[in-house]
Amino acid sequence: MKILFIHPNASAKTRGNRSKSPFFVKILSKITEFAPQIVFPVLASVTPEKHSITVINERFHDINFNDKYDIVGITSRTFEAKRAYEIADEFRKRGIIVILGGWHPSALPEEAKRHADAVVLGEAEELWPQILNDVENGKLKPFYYQEKPVDFEKTLHPKRNILTGIFLAAGVQATKSCPYGCEYCALAYSRHGRIYRQRPVEEVVDEIRKIPQKIITFYDASLTIDVKYTKSLFRELKNLNKKLICNGNIDVLSRDDELLAYAKAAGCIQWNIGFESISEESLREVKKRTNKVEYYQEAVKKIHEHGMSVTGLFMFGFDGDHVDVFKNTLDFIQKSGIDAADFSILTPLPMTPLRDRLLKENRVLTNDWSRYNFSKNVVFKPKNLTEEELCVGVQNLYKNFYSASGIMIRSLKSIKRGGYQFFMVVIQNAFPRLVFKKIF
Repeated sequence: MKILFIHPNASAKTRGNRSKSPFFVKILSKITEFAPQIVFPVLASVTPEKHSITVINERFHDINFNDKYDIVGITSRTFEAKRAYEIADEFRKRGIIVILGGWHPSALPEEAKRHADAVVLGEAEELWPQILNDVENGKLKPFYYQEKPVDFEKTLHPKRNILTGIFLAAGVQATKSCPYGCEYCALAYSRHGRIYRQRPVEEVVDEIRKIPQKIITFYDASLTIDVKYTKSLFRELKNLNKKLICNGNIDVLSRDDELLAYAKAAGCIQWNIGFESISEESLREVKKRTNKVEYYQEAVKKIHEHGMSVTGLFMFGFDGDHVDVFKNTLDFIQKSGIDAADFSILTPLPMTPLRDRLLKENRVLTNDWSRYNFSKNVVFKPKNLTEEELCVGVQNLYKNFYSASGIMIRSLKSIKRGGYQFFMVVIQNAFPRLVFKKIF
């Protein structure tokens, strides 16, 4: 069978027989295609060789709906769901079987089923061969449930050769899920999302050894959940001469110098950290138990002392946030010397406790999923801010943090940590400034 996998672009439109993405989106998105997602390469690894696979990331390539395929598989997050449904409807008009999966269809399968022949709930790598077999035998089911967590120890290496393009980095996953239960997190409340699993260290090392790219981005929710495992992994990666980008939590990174030393020796150049808020009240509100504000500056300082950079992730719209939260956050970021930052609007995604709470309080403003984009729209009623204050506050943070002078200062400071660290800081600072006016 001919199989088409699609990553939808929420900004694209269907015109005639093709999808069309805005030109500036295509150009700017190419700049950000640093390390491609691995969901489709993972599915390709369990697809029998007799089938052919094409992958389209709609941010870069238009879709020709008149091309002939037997199956179209589409994955989507909530803000992409509306576009995913449009694509699905176009193919189904042509009699092509459509399978929907990903976070949003898993959260709202009945909604997704209105636009698909079948919906996959949860992790798909064990279900996909069964789905293909059912299609071949004319026995496709409406829903496929992953009843038990995927055995991550038996995961095959992703089949990356199905992807087209030039990628500066490659993505790897050593662990799955996250045991923490942050109120807003779609991962934590997805099917099996809190059942933490690990691949054998030797398997991860073997996969990375075979990847041609120098820079490796770990897609793990956090590499500080099981520190013993991560230290073992870093020890084995030491001699591969790769450059690593990792996600981690404040509680460990602020105190475990040995882990940081192992990370640096393994080639780590950057830690991405979900600070979320500089308010203890807000952190308790959303059950972000790994964070203590008092540890923030120490964590950044330690990571810098070990020669690695820090990208901070911040969220706004918590019940304890007032209009001064934006200035206070910017002051903290500048004082601590964080190298790059991302600012998002608190968003009540389906199936999360946050959404359940806001629905009970009658504070959810819309179910237009295209507005659940974390940056351009506020989709709930904040407690101590107006919707406009929240949206404008986040936009101004981008504008102020990514000023030309700020970018230059942060970039120059990163030089002493190494060439790759400097390169990443420049890329992560230049891109938000480049797209700011287009986004907002």
